[in-house]
Amino acid sequence: MSTTAELLKGAAELFPDEVVTSAHVRHFELPAGAGRFALITLDNGFDHTKPTTFGPQSLANLNTAIDQVEAEAANGEIVGVGLTGKPFIFAVGADLKGVELLKKHDEALAIGKGGHDVFKRLSALAVPTFAYYNGAAMGGGVEVGLHCTYRTVSKALPAFSLPEVFLGLVPGWGGCAILPNLIGAEKAVSVIIENSLNQNRQLKGVQVFELGIADALFEGADFLEQSLIWTASVLNGSVTVERPEIDRGEGWDQAVAKGRLVADSKVHGAAPAAYRALDIIEAAKDGDLQKGFDAEDQALADLIMGGELRSGIYAFNLVQKRGKRPAGAPDKSLARPVTKVGVVGAGLMASQLALLFLRRLEVPVVLTDIDQERVDKGVGYVHGEIEKLLGKGRINQDKANRLKGLVSGVLDKAVGFADADFIIEAVFEEMSVKQKVFAEVEAVAPAHAILATNTSSLSVSEMASKLQHPERVVGFHFFNPVAILPLLEIVRGEKTDDASLATAFGVAKKLKKTAVLTKDAPAFVVNRILTRFMGEIQNVIDEGTSVETAEKAIEPLGLPMSPLVLLELVGPAIGLHVSETLNRSFPDRFTVSPNLKAVVEAGKRGFYVYNAENGFKPELDPEVAALLVQGDSVLTEEQVRDRVLDAVAQEIGLMLEEGVVAEAQDIDLCLITGAGWPFHLGGITPYLDREGVSERVNGKRFLAQGVASVPA
Repeated sequence: MSTTAELLKGAAELFPDEVVTSAHVRHFELPAGAGRFALITLDNGFDHTKPTTFGPQSLANLNTAIDQVEAEAANGEIVGVGLTGKPFIFAVGADLKGVELLKKHDEALAIGKGGHDVFKRLSALAVPTFAYYNGAAMGGGVEVGLHCTYRTVSKALPAFSLPEVFLGLVPGWGGCAILPNLIGAEKAVSVIIENSLNQNRQLKGVQVFELGIADALFEGADFLEQSLIWTASVLNGSVTVERPEIDRGEGWDQAVAKGRLVADSKVHGAAPAAYRALDIIEAAKDGDLQKGFDAEDQALADLIMGGELRSGIYAFNLVQKRGKRPAGAPDKSLARPVTKVGVVGAGLMASQLALLFLRRLEVPVVLTDIDQERVDKGVGYVHGEIEKLLGKGRINQDKANRLKGLVSGVLDKAVGFADADFIIEAVFEEMSVKQKVFAEVEAVAPAHAILATNTSSLSVSEMASKLQHPERVVGFHFFNPVAILPLLEIVRGEKTDDASLATAFGVAKKLKKTAVLTKDAPAFVVNRILTRFMGEIQNVIDEGTSVETAEKAIEPLGLPMSPLVLLELVGPAIGLHVSETLNRSFPDRFTVSPNLKAVVEAGKRGFYVYNAENGFKPELDPEVAALLVQGDSVLTEEQVRDRVLDAVAQEIGLMLEEGVVAEAQDIDLCLITGAGWPFHLGGITPYLDREGVSERVNGKRFLAQGVASVPA
């Protein structure tokens, strides 16, 4: 049987590039004569911008530190052991770069077992142990603290979570077994399942205390000092920590059942991690922690060797790394400063854009429209949203006044835009209208001003073709709702120059958007893929398959909503318009559904109605059902799914051949950040590779083996 040290040594050899965390031990006398105390500080030697993680060598270092304090505790030299982190960071869990390198099940098992073997020694020491959550704590960082006898947390702690299920793992170093036994199954399911599946929602320090994960809460400024005073009080008996009784009966079972409903609603059974975590929580009801740890080891190893985790890590890296360094963006030194923004239009989309530019750039923003009533309404919308932020305490009165003072509306573009550096149009999606607007703007804007279009599908080059300076026109396509979806498709027209493009990327960064460079091709990236996807669904319905079968066929993808619910969100009229645009460009692949046309002409908001009697579940609108004209070709769910995925794989293959984006990774980044495509799929291309669709349709994978998949 391998020792922990041997396990970790073997794992460390597989991962030579680990950023190693040290575990420094120092000793001092606790206040109030409580005795000599050992404090272990986790620190990787970098500042807070490179958070502390646990790779194999880091675990070995903590193991060595525990060897030392274990001997001191056994000899009666210390009264307790504390664990804390470097400034602003406690620890953020396992080093995922190492996880990606693992090729065998037993290597993955060693990582799980190694973490457990080290962490559980903290609960087995001859003296009480204390975790001081001084800063960001996630995953294994949270779990190492759960193995301690007591925990304190800083009020300033910004982010605390068990994000594993979000990535396609389970909390595998004690989280699934210990947390429900500490705070009860209901709260544990909320932290492990619900928060993870809600886009990795984080807890703040106060919430960590209120949930009962931490026993005491202190201000950030003197957090460690106050934690040590409290520690002394616990050790000398003047403070007694009381924890509530855990409901190990029906309440536990109900919590697990609720967790399964949450998982079903989010991933529809398509991703195993949430269900594996719930199985372990369910089995932890009897309080047998070692049995729970063994189950965590197995689940961890199985999931590490599965495609979901590799896709989850791939997606995480896309958003965190590629999203911050866009492929193909020009040198940022070419970007020009933006000190005033103009918005053409004052409708809802234009008003949302005005608010975003105002909040992020904090420069004057001026709206124009065809009459004073619309202009006033647009400015009024922005003022109203600022008042809401003030009401929620997100900004103070001074900032609210300043922001309101920066937004204005005028009818005369010459007055509004004479000194603007960046002017974006958000008018009706019709080429002639947009060309007219740009001609008017070019006549009054300064020579250096960028002219941006928020078009979702029209040609940026054609829009710029009648201007004297088409080189300053750039596509700047946001996704609705603008405040929530991070993606910004930046479109380079045929004549767009590097300075204009660099300025657009600079603005995108200040807006805190994930910018992806795309060629000026019909509907760019997200709308082209979604229109092909939706078009194929509509084709099978038109040909004779029931709406219910067509919708259910897509459930195994675990998408955030079904295709026809998505159509409702986008708006059937917009969906129809984009399909007509793409049909003109690619008539052999993009159809215009006569049934969708009928739904739009009837003024319907979608295919479904929602009633309180059935819990507001979508039901086919009888009026829509009466409009549908269908053929007699009925497909099974599997046949529908194959057809839809084949169509999507073909379209992505063609887009990459055309150079719409640099690589398949950009397609995935766009779908994750612009259409809410699941992290656990890694976007779309890893899923198509994993299911064999890519090779069936295009004769090759989109991504090399080992990228978003287990290395060969």
